[in-house]
Amino acid sequence: MKKLLNTLYITRQETYIHKERETIVIKQGGEKLGQFPALTIGNILCFGLVTVSPPLMGYCGEQGIGLSFYTDYGRFLARIQGRQSGNVLLRRTQYRIADDEQKSNQIAQVMVGAKIANARSVLQRELRNHGENQAITEIVRRLADALKRCEKSERVEQTMGIEGEAASSYFSVFNELLRGSECTFDGRIRRPPTDPVNALLSFIYSLITQECVSALMGVGLDPYVGFLHQDRPGRPSLALDLLEEFRAPWADRFVLTLFNRKQLQSNDFKIEASGAIRLSDDARKKVLTAFQERKQEEVMHPYLEEKVPYGLLPHCQAMLLARHLRGDMAFYPPFLVK
Repeated sequence: MKKLLNTLYITRQETYIHKERETIVIKQGGEKLGQFPALTIGNILCFGLVTVSPPLMGYCGEQGIGLSFYTDYGRFLARIQGRQSGNVLLRRTQYRIADDEQKSNQIAQVMVGAKIANARSVLQRELRNHGENQAITEIVRRLADALKRCEKSERVEQTMGIEGEAASSYFSVFNELLRGSECTFDGRIRRPPTDPVNALLSFIYSLITQECVSALMGVGLDPYVGFLHQDRPGRPSLALDLLEEFRAPWADRFVLTLFNRKQLQSNDFKIEASGAIRLSDDARKKVLTAFQERKQEEVMHPYLEEKVPYGLLPHCQAMLLARHLRGDMAFYPPFLVK
């Protein structure tokens, strides 16, 4: 099993990161904030005014260390990419399947089916823990119906339509899962998020997407050519495909935990002139610390039948997808929770 490496989240503004022998050094002005062995780092995420030395950029590319840049409120900007690893024959197979409507849909069905099943499991967990809720029970029924329709879908567009309907149904009762929080949720709003819950959802989705990009590149797949999400310049379509399996059990439950435990309050967010909501600097650090801790927590993988840290789930699924595309496995086993 791949070792779970650390992720460096650089949130302090006007910091400078450079390479010193086999270590990564973080400075602000003349003050050294930290120094870490490069061999223990898997990803470096820079938020806002962070400068990275060219030698460190090159080193990250050579060593496969993910180096990503975000705005200070978490919107993804760019990623440094080194040489592509893996067998070119695997990527050519990926491209051929992506161009084949039937084969693409077979994989898309599995990923969307996993997303719907995982969302349904989150709602069923709510019913078990807090008793009967008519609205949630109705959505659980709708998601079960969507799952059946997904199994019979014949085209990617049809599968995508079912995914959209299921997501809309799921988020229609998401506010019911917020217990004791002063923050409420009136529906999924992405660009820009206009309430704290949407802002945090978008932020966590973005973080996990970059984890998926790194995992896919690590096994030799092209993260920009997907089976469910269509090609679009600059969009990591396959990473977004993989993200679907992790939205409800990883991202959504994590967001709910932070609000329901009152680790985040409305005053942890700021309103931009555009009306967009973003995390304050201190709150972002708090979220990233909690997110790193969640990545260390283990969950039982239903196919591998062993406990895996959340942070390694993208790697596990990328590895299984690569095996399927190579023909080593008859089907792609998605990540499912009970």
